[in-house]
Amino acid sequence: MIFAAILAGGIGSRMGGTDTPKQFLTLGNKPVIIHTIEKFVINEKIDKIIVLTPKNFINHTNHLIEEYILYKDDIIVIEGGRTRNDTLMNGIDYINEHYGIDEDSIILTHDSVRPFVTHRIIEDNIDAAKKYGACDTVIPATDTIVESINGKTIESIPVRDYYYQGQTPQSFNIKKLFNLINSLTEEESNILTDACKIFALKDEDVYLVEGELTNIKITYPYDLKLANTILEDIHD
Repeated sequence: MIFAAILAGGIGSRMGGTDTPKQFLTLGNKPVIIHTIEKFVINEKIDKIIVLTPKNFINHTNHLIEEYILYKDDIIVIEGGRTRNDTLMNGIDYINEHYGIDEDSIILTHDSVRPFVTHRIIEDNIDAAKKYGACDTVIPATDTIVESINGKTIESIPVRDYYYQGQTPQSFNIKKLFNLINSLTEEESNILTDACKIFALKDEDVYLVEGELTNIKITYPYDLKLANTILEDIHD
């Protein structure tokens, strides 16, 4: 089976001026998270969509899905975790308990606040995860990358040609991901906040899927303004 995990566990502390998590803010005429879920609902290859939210937003999320999404039978809303990895494990545990995990099971993990993920990106993630076992959506770095250890002076300026900016989805063979997460030491678990980093730490290859400049993550107030502009361009 192919699963999509929409990671909506954040509280949006960097958005400022609102107590509402950023994934529930309005973009155009509906919440950001609904725009995101819709991109996965229309993909016929995805069997189940698992939305992971803070516990106190589960009912609210279900109400939004009822209100906005026509084909909602394959969407399940469950509680996320304290960290991104905890949230991901909650999703994997749910899949294992209710559907089982076989050698071919695939999971696409996606930020709920990236509402402009394209059908092509999703398709490429499915194909790469099936073929390679792990993939990450990226775009080439366009700005000069500066490394500073102390946050005050430049340590190095790497060659930009070799660097990419990470997006999502990040997609995996579920059994492989599950086994790697369970092999982490407590120290490793505490410092790893990204599933692809787990593969890298364990010397497992993660293949690149080409992203899009418009596949932005809504983190700050400016991002929401930009997202509304992108949405207007799409509808024109």
